[in-house]
Amino acid sequence: MTRRLGRLTSEKARTAAARVEQLRSQIREHDYRYYVLDRPTISDAEYDRLFGELVRLEAAHPDLVTRDSPTQRVAGVPLSAFPTIAHLAPMLSLESVTAVDAVRRFDERVRAAAHRKTVRRYVVEPKFDGLSLEVVYRDGLLQRASTRGDGERGEGVTENVKTIRSVPLRLHGRDVPRLLAVRGEAIMRTDDFEALNARLARAGQPLFANPRNAAAGSIRQLDPRVTAGRRLDVFFYDILHLDGGSRPVDDIGLLRALGAWGLHASPYARVCSSLDEVFRYHDDMARRRALLPYEIDGVVMKVNDLALRTQLRTTARHPRWALAYKFAAREARTTIEDIVVQVGRTGVLTPVAVLQPVDIGGVTVTRATLHNRDEIARKDLHVGDTVRVIRAGDVIPEIVERVSSEGRRRHAAFAMPVRCPACRTPLERDGPFDRCPNGLECPAQLRRTIQHVASRQALDIRGLGPETVDALVSAGLVRSVADLFGLTERDLLNVERFAEVSAENLLRAIDGARHPPLWRFLNALGIPGVGEQTARDLADHFGTLERLESADKAALTAAPGVGSAVAQNVIDFFRRAFNRRVIARCQHHGVRVGTVAVRPGGARRTRLAGKTVVFTGGLESMTREEAEERARASGAHTARSVSRETDLVVAGSDPGSKYAKARALGVRVIDEGAFQRLVHAQQ
Repeated sequence: MTRRLGRLTSEKARTAAARVEQLRSQIREHDYRYYVLDRPTISDAEYDRLFGELVRLEAAHPDLVTRDSPTQRVAGVPLSAFPTIAHLAPMLSLESVTAVDAVRRFDERVRAAAHRKTVRRYVVEPKFDGLSLEVVYRDGLLQRASTRGDGERGEGVTENVKTIRSVPLRLHGRDVPRLLAVRGEAIMRTDDFEALNARLARAGQPLFANPRNAAAGSIRQLDPRVTAGRRLDVFFYDILHLDGGSRPVDDIGLLRALGAWGLHASPYARVCSSLDEVFRYHDDMARRRALLPYEIDGVVMKVNDLALRTQLRTTARHPRWALAYKFAAREARTTIEDIVVQVGRTGVLTPVAVLQPVDIGGVTVTRATLHNRDEIARKDLHVGDTVRVIRAGDVIPEIVERVSSEGRRRHAAFAMPVRCPACRTPLERDGPFDRCPNGLECPAQLRRTIQHVASRQALDIRGLGPETVDALVSAGLVRSVADLFGLTERDLLNVERFAEVSAENLLRAIDGARHPPLWRFLNALGIPGVGEQTARDLADHFGTLERLESADKAALTAAPGVGSAVAQNVIDFFRRAFNRRVIARCQHHGVRVGTVAVRPGGARRTRLAGKTVVFTGGLESMTREEAEERARASGAHTARSVSRETDLVVAGSDPGSKYAKARALGVRVIDEGAFQRLVHAQQ
């Protein structure tokens, strides 16, 4: 028995150790995406869940704690594209909680340290969702500014911060310290964020996901003129270092001193003498959240007495005297009225919950994807269930869980269909997914394929949107891709939505797509596993459609980026008689697919041949897509992100984080002119 218990204990410890390492790896990756790339891929709530699980596991298994664990340090690293600056005092992060009980436990710790004094005061203020900064003033003049980085040192962004109007270049008022380091949060107001994204959209540049990322990206511009053109604000809330001048005795006095020196402090800061007041403030700010001109994701609760703060001290990561009391993710309860199944372009079936309409954060939510049959089973979801729905990242509706209803009889469990709902073809299982194998003969796949064919990444046929595609397919005019090229004006005028001008415009756009480059035609065909980049690789490697059609598996896997599964998909696609007929009919209707001149092995004779190129920022003489086309025509591979495999980064105006990452990794960076010279330089 003792031996068995020992084995169980050992197995449990190994399981905990494995999970701890998995969590650390995930958290480090998300820290990097959030703090360095300014491109988070999960919501704050999901990050907090991962971090909380790691904290609990390390508390239960102290022997697993390591010095480099994310729980032991502040997240983030300074970028080498900017000078590295050591902070005058550590810039710690705050412990985050969402539960009332966690706030009560924090209060208990404070009372214990204060020997349970009856008078306890907290300062509460909004928790701004921005980029943390240290700004240093010497003799009242702004000397330097830096990001938080790893908490001990950050990126020097002085010239950029000087462009922010709410940051004074000279402190005013009486009793200005000889040396002052203050901490603040750089933010972008929601109206300015929306205006910035509108400008970026018009310029064809990537949009920022949220105001926090926009503020961080704007602060980290290599050209201060770009930062100046983006309206930023900074709210200051702490003194990191003070030399000379009188030191405030409490936090509310500290905030008043900041204001007296001309530093922008939050107008919403309040002093609370009880937890009930803290809870009321939190609830009030949650209600007012949508009305504020900037994003907040909770409130900060701080011990007001600065002497008591010194007594409470800090951990390696958090101050023990402050807490981030965050808002719960924007959520609501509603009912699943139905579960419908959608057929995607590649034949994968996706179950979607049809919800009783519910308002979540000002948005009416009526649907939420359920991903696949395994996800439905894991969450045990039935039609008629009451569910908790959040807007993940305050954007994407997601069903978090079923809410138990005691005594209520549930509907039968949902089951995926055994036949395609669009064409009745028996479905095939592909891991957790169900797939219709009927390809372009399935009307649902046909509709989505035609939409894909018309997209910018394929044949780029303007005016062929989803509604037009539905009308053409419903009228029986388009049963395959080839039918597009056989359309006549008479055909279109018989469709209700078309008049003479709109018919002429669509036919003109279709005519413009009759001579596509090989990669565009391959991408348009919708071969499973062959997206834009793989289509380019195949085009560069084989040069002609005929060579690709006759290639065997060995020849296909010799192409860059093509594995065994994709190679088999290509072979299967060209073996199907229907697909071959579609291609032949396209050619019959005047489609002439371009060819690529290649040497044996696929390489071409240019200075860029074989190199991986990334573009960032705005280009003057061409669009981003045109630049990528020229690079690929010169034998280069293009990518959308910078890695150690990148050979060149071409930086235009407003280059953003890709430029910074390239410098950090030592990747060569060139301007638009140098790129043009390389394009024209033959080997």
